[in-house]
Amino acid sequence: MNVVVASSPLQVPYCCCTKSLSKKRNPKCVASASGATCLVIDDTIQGQASTSIETPKTQSVTARRLILLRHAKSSWENRSIRDHDRPLSRAGQLDAIKVSQKLLQLGWIPELILSSDALRTRETLKIMQEQVQAFLEAEIHFISSFYSVAAMDGQTAEHLKQAICKYSRDGILTVMCMGHNRGWEEAASMLSGVSVELKTCNAALLEATGKSWEEAFSLAGPGGWKLQGLVKPDTAV
Repeated sequence: MNVVVASSPLQVPYCCCTKSLSKKRNPKCVASASGATCLVIDDTIQGQASTSIETPKTQSVTARRLILLRHAKSSWENRSIRDHDRPLSRAGQLDAIKVSQKLLQLGWIPELILSSDALRTRETLKIMQEQVQAFLEAEIHFISSFYSVAAMDGQTAEHLKQAICKYSRDGILTVMCMGHNRGWEEAASMLSGVSVELKTCNAALLEATGKSWEEAFSLAGPGGWKLQGLVKPDTAV
């Protein structure tokens, strides 16, 4: 497991239209050398002489999966602790266990995890790693700006895109970003074009296609990511 802490802020169309050409197939009867009559199909394009047409090669489509997970429920027992340092409550700890197991059942296991460095997100991730071995195998980066950007209206989706494109590679197909509201549910709604509510320890499962993460964000654009589902602690998979 590789863990990197990033403290500095993070610093991205083409359309091709083709016109279909209709073919007219002209059957002709010709005599072979043996005197037998053979039927030959002559492919011609209407209005043009017969010519060969180069068919574009089918390009493989790569699915890119994005998990937007809000931290589990935090404790408010000690009011003197600053917000950034609040730990999980007992209920939050149990919810983190449930969600990690549900993501495993669904097969949504991230290869890259980008997380806020707030204590409650760190503790959520730690519990998930204790429950599911695969979470320990992911590359992890704690990004301090994830904590602050969530409080800024309309900023989170773009910030997440920049972070994902910075830390991911083409071979990484599933990324999980862990953070806070209101930014996380705002980003899920903006990317999917659907109104998404993320309560504590809820995860939005989003999917788009592209040869790279940059291309996936570019092709999908705002509202183009498919919302594959919402994972909640107390809801059946």
